[in-house]
Amino acid sequence: MSLLRSLRLCLVARTGSRQVGSVLLQSAQPWHTFQTETWLSSSASSKDLLMKLRRKTGYSFVNCKKALETCGGDLEQAEIWLYKQAQQEGWSKATKLHGRKTKEGLIGLLQNGNTAVLVEVNCETDFVSRNLKFQQLVQQVALGTMLHCQSLKDQLSTYSKGFLNSSELSELPAGPDRDGSLKDRLALAIGKLGENMTLKRAAWVKVSSGFYIGSYVHGAEHSPSFHNLVLGKYGALVICEMSEQKANLEDVGRRLGQHVVGMAPLSVGSLADEPGGEAETKMLSQPYLLDPSITLGQYVQPQGVSVVDFVRFECGEGEEATEA
Repeated sequence: MSLLRSLRLCLVARTGSRQVGSVLLQSAQPWHTFQTETWLSSSASSKDLLMKLRRKTGYSFVNCKKALETCGGDLEQAEIWLYKQAQQEGWSKATKLHGRKTKEGLIGLLQNGNTAVLVEVNCETDFVSRNLKFQQLVQQVALGTMLHCQSLKDQLSTYSKGFLNSSELSELPAGPDRDGSLKDRLALAIGKLGENMTLKRAAWVKVSSGFYIGSYVHGAEHSPSFHNLVLGKYGALVICEMSEQKANLEDVGRRLGQHVVGMAPLSVGSLADEPGGEAETKMLSQPYLLDPSITLGQYVQPQGVSVVDFVRFECGEGEEATEA
């Protein structure tokens, strides 16, 4: 064996290279190492991807950078990786925080055509209830409830009303373009915000023609990013039957909702009920909230509507009784 050939073989053994013909080739690197180094070598490209992932997911730059490095610069795979990591962290945190009191939160009202939903989502502090991420969770719950209501194939002659408790609400799909259920979204929010949260309840109302849904949310907050969603601490839906179409129907419905929120009736009652005594809990015989000199029934009569039913939500309602 010639000296030159011996030296070539020694060089191959030391460097891990291999010889093909007269060309000396370096051994192939693992694919993930090659992809990561290729991504990292282009600083402009990596910064652009990092910014895109950060804007799309809202996660920290450190986590986004780690996701892109782990996934070799693949933006879609990095987003999936981040979601899975956040989901695991959220469920872990949710387990640790389970049992802590959730007296604060928000009521969400969403209306679409002849359908309206009320939802209640609770958290530990008022500070978190004002956080955009918590409000986005309320939006997702309201949308999930609306989709559930619209999927019900009921034949309406008048109206339908339904309720969902916490466990039923948690199992609803997160939405048509989202995987998982609302409880998965809850776990993600807990992981991000670090407080215990609960999806407490939801109600929906659907009406046929000739009926109208009046609504009101006390302390209402409107945000352009939430479209038709209204947030507050109290909410009401009032189902009215119309004897005629009136231009001020929306205003009448809002005033009826205000009365339900403020006076907290337990039933509708009838126009024949006399004020006072047990009738104080019946909506139509109560003093009208905005003009106590008349009853609500006396306000309603000239408006061309009849109150049929209502739903009232108060944030944190029942928590004191539960503690006691």
